[in-house]
Amino acid sequence: MVAARGAGAVIGPFKPFWHRWLARRIPAAPRVVLDHRRIFILPTRSGAAFALVLVLMLLASINYQNSLAYALTFLLLSLGVLAILHTYRNLSALVLSASATRAVFVGETVLLRLRLDSTGQSHQAIGVGWSREQLQCRDVASNGHSELELALPSQARGWLKAPRIRVESVFPLGLLRAWSWLDLEQSVLIYPQPVAGRIPLLAGVQPHAEDDGQLTRGQGVDDYQGLCNYVPGDNLRRLHWKAWSRGQGLLVKEFSDLSGHDLCLDFMAMAGDIEERLSRLCYWVLELSQRQQPFALRLPGYEVAADSGEGHRDTCLRALALYGVRP
Repeated sequence: MVAARGAGAVIGPFKPFWHRWLARRIPAAPRVVLDHRRIFILPTRSGAAFALVLVLMLLASINYQNSLAYALTFLLLSLGVLAILHTYRNLSALVLSASATRAVFVGETVLLRLRLDSTGQSHQAIGVGWSREQLQCRDVASNGHSELELALPSQARGWLKAPRIRVESVFPLGLLRAWSWLDLEQSVLIYPQPVAGRIPLLAGVQPHAEDDGQLTRGQGVDDYQGLCNYVPGDNLRRLHWKAWSRGQGLLVKEFSDLSGHDLCLDFMAMAGDIEERLSRLCYWVLELSQRQQPFALRLPGYEVAADSGEGHRDTCLRALALYGVRP
């Protein structure tokens, strides 16, 4: 472990130079065809041991002047040279492309979809992943394709840019490793994590003249108010089954009715820090969209007009995800 840390300390300062050189050598693109400029090849540990054995065999052959030893040494050397060619060809002409990825909420797993296509020859045992320890192995038939998903954690809202993807192969003999690092320009939008909370009287709400701006209590569908005793005829979907299972009797969830109001989810009308406000706004965007109730969204310096539907929901979620995020 100490040796690994020491190696990391030595390599660390050179990583920026490596990444800049890699960006020039293999530019970012949503579709990449592997060729000689994008494929690197080096011996594996087995390959290095194989080369060491060949050197020892050659020294022994020279020392004893044994023709059979010479023949075996050069035969194995020829095998190693052919392995270089076939290992390279197993990656050469492979096409990698990125597919569309849906947005997720903070805390959910991002699944990035990739497609591997063959333009002629088949490709065996192709490893794809973020690192050598997290590779998924795929075979691609001649003129065929294969698809896979790579997982990434979502820890903060905004745009999540996927790191470079490692593509490698040690086929056929495992003596050499051909690999490439590709940037397929994959970015995923991460929405705030929805957090339930009481919806306040908002700055954009126009109160009724007869109620002087107060919420009308009753069996509405907008704002959760608490629990009340079940009365025959109440909506069974609102029964609080957890309370019943604890022996508290049949209780019904009670809501406030905001019908008649022009709902406006206002950032400034909520308490808490920025992320807490965005999370509660996100919850109400989803809740009101599910009820198909029109609403507006107001953020500092930005406003979405009142509307409903999936398109309106996605517009509001995008505004919440990118609020305060530098482009």
